[in-house]
Amino acid sequence: MNHRACQCFLARRNVTLQWIAARSSSQLIEKSEGNFWKNAAKSVKPRRPPEVRRFATKPNHDPPNKELVSYDDFGGIANKNKETYLEMVNLYKDSERLRRGHVEFIYSALRHMKEFGVEKDLQIYKALVDVFPKGKMIPRNIFQVEFMHYPKHQQCAIDLLDQMEQNGVIPDWDMEDQLVNVFGRKGHPVRKYARMMYWMPKFKNASPWCVPDSLSSDPYQLARYAVERIMSVDIATKISTFKTEEIPDALDHTWIVSGQSPDQQRLLADLPKNTPVYVEGRFQIRIMNHVVTYFVLRADIKLARSATEENYDDVSNMYIPLFSKPREDLVVKPTVHEQEDGIILGICCTGTSSRDSLLSWIRSLEKENPRLADLTVVFTLKAPQDETSLAEVETEVVRRETDDEKSEKTK
Repeated sequence: MNHRACQCFLARRNVTLQWIAARSSSQLIEKSEGNFWKNAAKSVKPRRPPEVRRFATKPNHDPPNKELVSYDDFGGIANKNKETYLEMVNLYKDSERLRRGHVEFIYSALRHMKEFGVEKDLQIYKALVDVFPKGKMIPRNIFQVEFMHYPKHQQCAIDLLDQMEQNGVIPDWDMEDQLVNVFGRKGHPVRKYARMMYWMPKFKNASPWCVPDSLSSDPYQLARYAVERIMSVDIATKISTFKTEEIPDALDHTWIVSGQSPDQQRLLADLPKNTPVYVEGRFQIRIMNHVVTYFVLRADIKLARSATEENYDDVSNMYIPLFSKPREDLVVKPTVHEQEDGIILGICCTGTSSRDSLLSWIRSLEKENPRLADLTVVFTLKAPQDETSLAEVETEVVRRETDDEKSEKTK
């Protein structure tokens, strides 16, 4: 009996211990689960609506605008030269490692080149090409090549090369390596580069009127270039320079660049007496990016040049060049100065392009062309814009004065 009672006691103790263990484990699980959900609720933040990134661009229905919007820092620089321009480019490359907004930056840099005076500097263009990210925009297959992989960036590079072509800047081999590293060998900018390298060296020295690359803006030097270019049709042309201070009764004190050949002097001397000659202008000629105004001395007359009729069937008086006397009825070939609308007798450029300076030019030509004293000189000049505007202002002032006088009379 004692043994059986002992077994029952041990069995009840085991059951009690199991129940206590199960109760404690369930409480621990509930407690841990409660803490988990509490911590999860604390960690979860209310979801915000996604942010809308707004770019400083115009709506799609407007024409595309390639000017700078957010990187317009070139206009705020006081000292504008090559060093500050390169400093701005290097500052952008150092601050934007990922090259964000590099297309807008390049368009802005191209737009402000003339303000810094670097529109004809090859080093500047190479620095702008170096702004493009390398290797990212190289096409991998034929479809990417033909459908212009990264079209916005390729068009930006093409616009850069177009501006180089307009300013007469010939690229070098280093720029080819730069473009290949950015757009690949088959990229459209590299094709544009190949066309430029083929044609631009051919046209660089094609003009017979060469001017230096760094052309001076001095009006006197530009006038000499212009007169030499116009009168290059006659290699015997003499370019003379007069000063109006040496001419008596001259009102304008300026310089005169005149061009006249010996053939023109002979044609002027052969004109009949009292023949009218005309000083015509204003005409314009472009010397690179500069416009030069010039004037023409012209005679509205054609010299009679008629040959005697000859009967080639009459062999009684046959002309034999080796044994006959020189013929006197031959017609002299007209010179290049004898045009259909008249005879060009001289070209000039003056510092002020005024009527008084042209009158001084005629007086200066009388020293080598005394025939001008017997001819009638007529000035048929077009009024410049400033004189036209001044005349309009004077007429408006006269009209206002007449209106005021009328109003006073009525009162």
